[in-house]
Amino acid sequence: MSLRAVLFDVDGTLADTEALGHRPAYNHAFRKLGLDLRWDAELYRELLKQPGGRERLKHFVQHYRPCLGDQQPRTEAELDAWVAKVHALKSHYFRQRMRQGEVPLRPGIARLMREARIQGLRLAIVTNASLKTLKPVLQYSMGPELSAEIEVIASGEEVTHKKPAADVYCLALRRLGLSARDCVALEDSEMGLRAATAAGVAAIVTINSDTVDQNFSSAALVVSSLGEPGAPARVLRGGALTPPWVTLKTLQDIAAQRAGAEGGAGDACASASSPLLAHSGEATPCRF
Repeated sequence: MSLRAVLFDVDGTLADTEALGHRPAYNHAFRKLGLDLRWDAELYRELLKQPGGRERLKHFVQHYRPCLGDQQPRTEAELDAWVAKVHALKSHYFRQRMRQGEVPLRPGIARLMREARIQGLRLAIVTNASLKTLKPVLQYSMGPELSAEIEVIASGEEVTHKKPAADVYCLALRRLGLSARDCVALEDSEMGLRAATAAGVAAIVTINSDTVDQNFSSAALVVSSLGEPGAPARVLRGGALTPPWVTLKTLQDIAAQRAGAEGGAGDACASASSPLLAHSGEATPCRF
């Protein structure tokens, strides 16, 4: 069975949105609200293990117990309201950074998308992000011409369980009407790789500064980026690239290798996801 579609994650894969977009936007929101908080790169790397922006903020308050002064939530409802307020402000500053051209596409993304479309392959986006958060990436980083080539979008707000569960990949496969063996995914994180693997989709990982130390043992290929002529990709796991950047043939070879594997997308997508651990709710002093 030949390759028929390429599935792209967004944050960290299409563009380095975490380091250049989301983290600065969170810190801008904290300052605007008069909070003595700053998420540095090391802390943010840990927080990224929690899927979803709102969930990440809630996890931060519950597990890091920051001192929020007169904004300190006392009930679950107050916490939800605080999270919604911060996330809305963060989203505003994120869109502002996107409009200003602060978050370009990563090397090789536009090239590979165009190569795929020329050969008649279909393109899909598979992301934990909301459609509202995704829109400025499509509009400003990708631009209208390239965005128009995306046939299917599956977002985390449309499924019960976000990545690392398989749900959002299963949604994309259903909308495409394809099996996992028809597709190759591009991800940047262990969480995304686990989701693709759980759905039965072979994946290439393009690492970034937030994910370089994560476990990518189930990836078909791990590279520093997709690479470009004149800016070669560095292979961290998998076979050598000839030429030294990821091409459509690279993806086709990975799909061909996967074609003989046992199992199918139907079984993988029927698997249940593990629930996140609930916070105990125990009152503890601030420690951040």
